[in-house]
Amino acid sequence: MSVPGVPLTAAGPEETAGLETLAAPPRGRRRVVSRPLRELTANRGAAVSLAFLVLLTLAAVFAPLIAPYDPDVQNLRATLEGPSGTHLLGTDAFGRDLFSRLLVASRVTLVAVVEALLVAIVLGVPAGLLCGVVPWLDKIIARIADALLAVPPIVLALAVVGVLGPGLTNAMIALGIVMAPSLFRLARSSAASASRELYIEACRSVGCSGWRLVWRHVLPNAGSPLLVQTTFFAGVVILAEASLSFLGLGVQTPDSSWGSMLRDAFDVIFEAPGFLVAPAVMIALTILAFAGFGDGLRDALEGRGSDGR
Repeated sequence: MSVPGVPLTAAGPEETAGLETLAAPPRGRRRVVSRPLRELTANRGAAVSLAFLVLLTLAAVFAPLIAPYDPDVQNLRATLEGPSGTHLLGTDAFGRDLFSRLLVASRVTLVAVVEALLVAIVLGVPAGLLCGVVPWLDKIIARIADALLAVPPIVLALAVVGVLGPGLTNAMIALGIVMAPSLFRLARSSAASASRELYIEACRSVGCSGWRLVWRHVLPNAGSPLLVQTTFFAGVVILAEASLSFLGLGVQTPDSSWGSMLRDAFDVIFEAPGFLVAPAVMIALTILAFAGFGDGLRDALEGRGSDGR
């Protein structure tokens, strides 16, 4: 409010920072942060899924110590043996211990999830948040995202792998590029919804820059749906990595993944059909665990609790 006879002056940096702080929504107390955690642990499905993922991560990290045999050592005198006390899951066509290979393959799977999600987040989330706040930039990047979404995902992934060459990292870069447009659209929608809030308009009025507005005020409000969507995408990455490795475009020998183990078991399906069970079960359980954890995380962040209210 202006006073007659007193000229208006621009707000200095200290005053601008003070106004921005007042414009920002108040920070919640610790109990507000702990409430979703309590609801997440109270959800039995989410708690079991989280426990399985933690055990899988520990098994993957300590796989060289837990594995009873070297997963790459061949024993041609003990090929296609069934489960026994010596080999818990049997041996493959080259006499390699399947349990040891399954443990080491879990490391490859988790690395694949991290690589693919990291590429998708880096490419999609910052661009989506910025486009939700800056309209003129949205007109450019949104058209690129729509063009990528128009291409079938498997075709785009195969095209990227064909250009970069086979290999786990290249395959995960391809998957990250495929998933980036979906994260971009979700981030843009969340940012556009948050940018219409009054405190965002107040920050703009005091000259808050676009990047500062995005990272300090928009991202905390858009982070929950992005986090939930990322957990569901982890299951998609596991299935896609197994498919690419099954086709020979992912992990290359002598490394192993659950998809490559399925391929090896498929080659001897008539001699040892049971070899398909272990990698297939691990793929299914891990995908279900990520889905269950993501579902429980969504309910906890939305405040519905374990009883679905």
